[in-house]
Parts: sequence; structure tokens; C-alpha cells
Amino acid sequence: MVDLQVNKDIIEDVQLMIFDKDGTLMELYHYWSQMITMRAKLICKRLVLNKDHEDNLIYEMGVDKKNGKLRPEGPVGIKKREIVLQSAVDYLTTIGCNDAHDVCQKAFKEVDALSSTNLRQFIKPIKGSVELINALSEGKCKVAIATTDRSERAELAMGFLGFKDKIDLIVGADHVTKTKPDPEMVFRILDMLNISKNHAVMAGDALTDVQMGINAHLKASVAVLTGFATAEQCRAITPYIAESVAHITVIKKIWI
Repeated sequence: MVDLQVNKDIIEDVQLMIFDKDGTLMELYHYWSQMITMRAKLICKRLVLNKDHEDNLIYEMGVDKKNGKLRPEGPVGIKKREIVLQSAVDYLTTIGCNDAHDVCQKAFKEVDALSSTNLRQFIKPIKGSVELINALSEGKCKVAIATTDRSERAELAMGFLGFKDKIDLIVGADHVTKTKPDPEMVFRILDMLNISKNHAVMAGDALTDVQMGINAHLKASVAVLTGFATAEQCRAITPYIAESVAHITVIKKIWI
């Protein structure tokens, strides 16, 4: 159990901290811009489409390369894999490539396999994430991940970052029927780890992360400004706002 400090606020008696993955513990654009680009390139190669269509596919799946960020409405980074895949299929349908679902699905799987062999290229931790996870672990506070990514991908990423033995549970979109901001992911984590909602805190970079924690009636829901949401947007739904996880501090450790 630990106490947490977020700016001047103290959140006491925390037994579980739930993190979003992308944009919270690891760099959002660095990871997804590469994954989406690889997917688009492979799809266009298979369908013999030009660079303009590749760029359009990248944008439709949620990456704004011109401005160097992910689109705030997603779908990538916010919505589950199937919705990202469908956005590609929908675009291809508009240009006359019907029945492209299988091509897209195979491309997604192939990119998963390719990226898994060189995680260093894709995964970059957000400053302070390693220190915070270590401090929570040392304080005997359980740690969980709730992500719209697939659980197996999240497990690979967390293992690469050295968190494998410090994370108690990972729940991906493939584990639930309703994803963020629905609280199903959080409820699953609470049930499996046998922790009361009154002793659990959520931390994430998207409004859907923060709202999920609020919808689950957790002790606190912390917004970090290293991904999708702006400070102004976050202030409308939570008093707990940190520039990044580096600004969430474990201030007291109690071994129980």
C-alpha cells in the first residue's frame, strides 16, 4: 500500500494502480506511427496501390503524419484493433477495393510478427515510467495495465521495458466485450486481483482512460498529458492532472 502525490494533492492508501499503456508508460506516436505505416505499406503492396493511397490509409487508421501526432478521434490508440482494421477496409471500399478484409487482417498479423522481432525500434518508455513502476512495486502496491491493444502485444511491450515481474495483470481489448470508457476492464482487474475500488487509482493519457476510472468509481483517476488529452479537457472531468507519470510520486510506503 502506498500514498501518491500528484502536484499538491495526496491520494492515500492505494493498493492498486492501473495504467493505460500507450501514451502513459510508452511513447504514443513513436509506436503507433511506425506500426500503422507498416500496415499501410503492406496492404498497398498486396493490392498494388500507390503512395497517395498509402498516405490516405495511414490517416484513416488514425495517424496524422503531417502534424506528427495521432488523430484525437483515433481510431488507433483509442479504439480496439478491430475498429482500426475496419477503418482501413472502409477506405479501401471507397476506392473500389471490395472484399479487402482478409488482406488487411493478414497485413496486421504480419506486421505484428515483424515488429515483435525488433521491439527496440518501436518501444520507447516515457520518462519516469520505470521509476514509478519500481517505486510502486517496492511499496507493495499492485500494478495492472488496461489497454485497447491486444493483451499479447501489451505483454511483449511490458516485458521489453523490464516490467514483466512488476505488473500483476494485463487486460487488453481482447479480454472484454466493452472497451474504454466502459468500466469493464477495471472491474475485471479489481475482481481478479481482489482489490476494492476504494483503494485503486487509474492513470491514462486519453479522456477515455480517465473516464473509465471515473465510471468504475475508483478512488482517483489521474490524467497525464503525454498523449491525447489536453489539460483543459482533463480539468472538466478530474482534479488530478500530471504532466507525465514522472510527476506522480510515491511518497509513503507501508508494507502490509
